[in-house]
Amino acid sequence: MAPATPLAASVDAEPPLKVLIVDDSVVARAVMTRIVDADARFVVSGSVATASAALTLLARERVDLILLDLQMPGVDGITALPDLIAAGQGARILVVSAQASDGAAVTLQALALGAADTLVKPAAGARMATFGESLIGKLARLGTSTSETPPPAPTPLRPATGMETMSARADFDLVAIGASTGGIHALSQVLRTIPAGFRLPILITQHLPASFMPYFAAQLAVLAGRPCEVASDRLRVQPGRIVVAPGDAHIRCVALPDGGAAIRLTNDQVASGCLPSVDPMFASAAAVYGPRLLAIVLSGMGRDGADGARIVRDAGGCVVVQDQASSVVWGMPGAVAAIGAADAILAPDAIGRLVVRGERP
Repeated sequence: MAPATPLAASVDAEPPLKVLIVDDSVVARAVMTRIVDADARFVVSGSVATASAALTLLARERVDLILLDLQMPGVDGITALPDLIAAGQGARILVVSAQASDGAAVTLQALALGAADTLVKPAAGARMATFGESLIGKLARLGTSTSETPPPAPTPLRPATGMETMSARADFDLVAIGASTGGIHALSQVLRTIPAGFRLPILITQHLPASFMPYFAAQLAVLAGRPCEVASDRLRVQPGRIVVAPGDAHIRCVALPDGGAAIRLTNDQVASGCLPSVDPMFASAAAVYGPRLLAIVLSGMGRDGADGARIVRDAGGCVVVQDQASSVVWGMPGAVAAIGAADAILAPDAIGRLVVRGERP
């Protein structure tokens, strides 16, 4: 009797995801190669010391995942990111750098430029087991997103082929935006399209640690040309201002007696398991604003925001999601599209133009 075929060698098994390592340290490349190749789900298809060498390799070979250091001779990782994203043709980039600590400005800058995630490279002599587990865990999550089957096309309750159908039911009072992995880059594209004089308040729930939030808010203020602050409990929702959820609490809208609205912070568990979560922001805003709410879901892993988007639609509000082609991960927007809760599926710059067209005259 012939021996059983090992699972890893089964004809039905998925081929391993190809990983490119870009790091000027020979030791770091060797360590990461050993960690990656030890997992049957991945294979290192290239290991180079410079961004230019990475671009040369990507010109002739497709990869699924890129591990990128930030400190390298010649062109540094931050400068190279946009070119690597373009050359990668959909490859997810995980920044692995000693500089990439939570809250560091360069970490948020990398995420804003389109990196899918970041991981701190351990110092020499540090325990490598924890780093290896974190590295494989992040690669597995990002790798899953590259091979997800696209959700079916949305079947909206209202026609929703693009900006023309949306502009016919304009006049919103609030814009609420949810995003996660890859969402910072998309969010920056949306905000750059909106003029500084735009008066509608904008609420944002972005999945980030609390330590990132002050810098994140400051960066958004510069991008948008208007005040942006991290939400505090009982903060009044005001025209012309952006409010972002803190990294350790959901933001919920509550109606005020004078007809306005305020924010309450909560940290209760939600179905998505996210903190902060997009769902309570959408659901509570729908209860206050009803058909005057424009809800937007940008790139992100998982399905946070889908339940809230359905509530927005049921309340008569509008839901717009980022398209798959421009998303780093089409998990969150794809989940909304899959349940038929999306009024339109657009690229970030088109979403920004829609937001402007939807402002009350």
